Amino acid sequence: MSNGDQTARSARDIPIWTRDEIESPCVQICVIHPETRLCAGCARSIDEIGAWSRMSADERRTIMAELPNRQAAPTARRGGRNARLKR
Repeated sequence: MSNGDQTARSARDIPIWTRDEIESPCVQICVIHPETRLCAGCARSIDEIGAWSRMSADERRTIMAELPNRQAAPTARRGGRNARLKR
């Protein structure tokens, strides 16, 4: 085993690398829909996203349980090309 391998293994044993991370529904598609004010990626509101790191684990779990029922963006079509041409 080389000296570099020993250094890498030692770094993994440092407590900072074994810390608990905050559970998050973020999928790194961070776009807030202008009508619903929800993130298109995770369906959280901008207020929920901003407060996420300060929330208790129970508060985060409650929101995460609600997320599958949210629609981040309206599913109805707004008219597309034909509607734009009529303007």
